[in-house]
Amino acid sequence: MHLNPYGEDAVNLAADLANRRPATAGELADRCRAAGLVLESPVTREDLDRLHAVLDEWEKVVDASGEHERAELVNRMLAASAAYPRMTDHAGGGWHLHYRDHGQPLGSVLFSLFSVGTALHLAGRGMHRLRRCAVTECDLIFADTSRTGRQRYCSPRCANRDAVRRHRAGRGR
Repeated sequence: MHLNPYGEDAVNLAADLANRRPATAGELADRCRAAGLVLESPVTREDLDRLHAVLDEWEKVVDASGEHERAELVNRMLAASAAYPRMTDHAGGGWHLHYRDHGQPLGSVLFSLFSVGTALHLAGRGMHRLRRCAVTECDLIFADTSRTGRQRYCSPRCANRDAVRRHRAGRGR
């Protein structure tokens, strides 16, 4: 399977890695493979360091206060990371698009994947569809891929927790 920047896979991988940052190059490799990313070379400490820098920039997009700021931050990421789109069948799994030069290290691949995937997610689904959980005690990031575009929580657990809190507050407890 190839991560498709036109879908939600790239943004969900970025959120997963931002919410629980990998501590080692091996962990990064395992989590990328589990997400369906084809690794073309060994993952190094430099890839891990690059990922952390990329996630720092990507979280600024998540936390942007408005659409224009969010678009400007994504545009900066795109300018720094993406190359012209090109067709590739590098892993023999079918032709697909890459928005990067061939032979890039994983840190650069993830930068390109996250910037292009985020841009396509926001442009295609709505500029508000990337955020942090609405529960005060939870700061996890999620990409809203719901049909209605009104997702407020990172998980059903947080939604239930908030519903119970609101219910108890309404009863005066």
